[in-house]
Amino acid sequence: MAGTMLELRHIYKTFNLGTINEKKALIDVSLKLNDGDFVTVIGGNGAGKSTMLNAVAGVWPIDSGSIFIDGKDVTGLPDYQRASLIGRVFQDPMTGTAGTMQIDENLALAARRGHRRGLGWGVTREEREQYRERLRVLELGLEDRMTSKVGLLSGGQRQALTLLMATLQRPKILLLDEHTAALDPKTAEKVLNATERIVGESHLTTLMITHNMRDAIAHGNRLIMMNEGHIVLDVAGEEKKHLTVEDLLHKFSVATDEEFSNDQALLS
Repeated sequence: MAGTMLELRHIYKTFNLGTINEKKALIDVSLKLNDGDFVTVIGGNGAGKSTMLNAVAGVWPIDSGSIFIDGKDVTGLPDYQRASLIGRVFQDPMTGTAGTMQIDENLALAARRGHRRGLGWGVTREEREQYRERLRVLELGLEDRMTSKVGLLSGGQRQALTLLMATLQRPKILLLDEHTAALDPKTAEKVLNATERIVGESHLTTLMITHNMRDAIAHGNRLIMMNEGHIVLDVAGEEKKHLTVEDLLHKFSVATDEEFSNDQALLS
């Protein structure tokens, strides 16, 4: 049986407590991800999706509850002390890569993260071969452009490279925060397919936020839907394979007694 790789127990998070702008962002959220689970997360604006990812990453302390990664209680650890356990890709393709450095140098930085570095900076032939293999998986032709400056790449290429960098060291948890939202549909699809391959090959436990219901249904082995700080839906296995957008909307309205009103998710 697969072990539990991520567990959230009764997480609460409120912003601006006691002010007119008070916002209960997470309300008694509990969630378990088994080793290798690829979970897509969907919900309207302000549903709590990014807040949940930030709680896992340790961006700020939660009000109460606990968080375990691979059996280790990380609840009290700040983000930099969790960094070795987590790979993360953000929405903005410019985050996560150094534009003035070459593709191979960016990958070397990611590969050596957390290791002691001597003065000898430089990418060995052996490393370069490994990176070439990894880049090939993306199917974007980057394996032939390893000495190109990253700043010259398109948004989609940079995002795919960031994804590779985030997964080079096989993190315990991969967090994808709408990592294809800024890309055109064709490029987004390429990056999502690359994501699927990398997650599958490295058996990575993954949480992927998306605004796009079709993407949420098409990718991963499990889908959770959030609304107003709660997880209102959790669909996995065969049930998820046969889901349609209409099913999802119906399940949402049954679970919450309201219509799902995020046009972006419906139209995309």
